[in-house]
Amino acid sequence: MTTSKLTAGDRIVHVLARLGFRRNEWRVRPGLYRLGDAGPDSPVLASANYKLSFDALRSALEGVSAYILVLDTRGINVWCAAGRGTFGTDELVSRIAKTGLSGVVEHRTVIAPQLCATGVAAHEVRERSGFRVKFGPVRAEDIGEFLAEGKATPGMRLVNFDLLDRVVLIPVDAKVALPFVAGASALAYVAGDPIASAGIAAASAVGLAGFPVLLPWLPGDEFSVKGFALGGVVGIGAAVAALARDDGSSLPVRALSAASYAVGLPAVTAFQALNFTGSSTYTSPSGVRREIDTYVKPMAAMAAAGLLMNVASRVARARKG
Repeated sequence: MTTSKLTAGDRIVHVLARLGFRRNEWRVRPGLYRLGDAGPDSPVLASANYKLSFDALRSALEGVSAYILVLDTRGINVWCAAGRGTFGTDELVSRIAKTGLSGVVEHRTVIAPQLCATGVAAHEVRERSGFRVKFGPVRAEDIGEFLAEGKATPGMRLVNFDLLDRVVLIPVDAKVALPFVAGASALAYVAGDPIASAGIAAASAVGLAGFPVLLPWLPGDEFSVKGFALGGVVGIGAAVAALARDDGSSLPVRALSAASYAVGLPAVTAFQALNFTGSSTYTSPSGVRREIDTYVKPMAAMAAAGLLMNVASRVARARKG
């Protein structure tokens, strides 16, 4: 049994999850949940056992009597779980059997979120369980209208990865990256290179926050390419600062230092952009794998080249001094 009403505790959990605190621990027990006065003829809706996914669905079902079939997606949301295979055909068939769903409802239809379609083979589910899979709308907020009309409108099938959808993802990625960014930036500062320190911080910041905000308007189709373009702005800015720096070194030495920033810093932003593919509905699992295979090695090579050039410029400056 569950309810469509969210408590203050639920909303606190949502904030903590968005901020990345114990994010993988916010799980709902897999199983069948009865909502309202659900009976043999009530609809059955499948959900992930990530609490935010479950809560989004049940809160959208206010005034509706239904069953929610919660799959064991290892605490991962619907879209990501479908890509990983945990919101997939096998788990859906298994959960139908484990909950004895055929003895609870008289119909043989399970409504699954559209974003799980990459992991669920509807024809196989029917062959193995006897239940037909009907794909619902992209957004949980449309489920009430979907149930009332019995079908999805064209608008319900559209994935709107708009500004707010992208911005709410920033805290989680930032929480993971910030310790590494802070460490690298601090190390550069202690080593006596304030431009590198500021550049690392800036390249990471625009990758973590600027990239999600500017995503639709950045040049290129692949996230890594967009990241290289955005990081290039930071790299050029750092290079200009290096050339203008009056530290007594020769122009060739300053040029080598400038080149290290122009080459190395874009790779930092590009890596953050590549990492964002896992949060975006723009990408597919195969597309993400292809982009990783294509760009991770160039990113590593650019970062290594930038570091080596920076060290070389510092050695040359020290020798002159």
